[in-house]
Amino acid sequence: MSAETIALRYDDIVLAPGKKPFSGVVRAGEITGVAGLEGHGQEQFLLALAGITRLREGSITTDVAGKQLAYRDHHQAAKHGIVYLPRDRRASGIFPALSVLDNFAVPSMPRFSFAGILNRKAIREEFAAYTAFLSIRHPSDGAPITALSGGNQQKVLLARLLALKPRIMLLNDPTRGVDLNTRLKFYEAFRSLAADSGISLVILSSEIEEILQLCHSVSIFRDFELSGTLDRSSMSMDRVMAGMFGQEGAAA
Repeated sequence: MSAETIALRYDDIVLAPGKKPFSGVVRAGEITGVAGLEGHGQEQFLLALAGITRLREGSITTDVAGKQLAYRDHHQAAKHGIVYLPRDRRASGIFPALSVLDNFAVPSMPRFSFAGILNRKAIREEFAAYTAFLSIRHPSDGAPITALSGGNQQKVLLARLLALKPRIMLLNDPTRGVDLNTRLKFYEAFRSLAADSGISLVILSSEIEEILQLCHSVSIFRDFELSGTLDRSSMSMDRVMAGMFGQEGAAA
């Protein structure tokens, strides 16, 4: 799948009453940034793409084997290979009472089951592969997830999504609250997933510098509308900031 392939399309969507509709695409193998001042609609946009919140107007479709398919909720989105990483890992990400391995495996357990029997060896082997890919540090697979640092908990959540074999990953501020080494590891992993696996990543980030480093393009939100879209050749700190504050200088 080439980077020219449209993996997801949104048409005439409206995030809040009285706001202007907007449209756009997410391309395979590209990293799309999402930016805006806190509370200006960018998180609602990401949740709509994930099928978690319903659209007021407009439609979202994803390309599956050459067919444009709509989806009504998060479960249908997941069946089409669209996965979502929440912003608050403690409140809506980890299962605090479960082990590291179980936190990794819960959503993908059907893949590892046959006739009602769970193949825990296969789960461990796959988790080991993602542990190496993401440099996850943990005492053991059976250790409680709460024994891990925040950054390593976030890596387990990312591995959980990868075990679902996604086509499109929607990541809500994925490096929030992690240390520099973990942040750099995530950057390396995101670039690899896009370039080597053709996965589309849509990353909402509160750090403009992060978007400038990682993304092929950025969609900027202001007052629940799409203020501007910039490609890599035109992205700069000044232009992203201009879009966030509704000033001249952001591309439409």
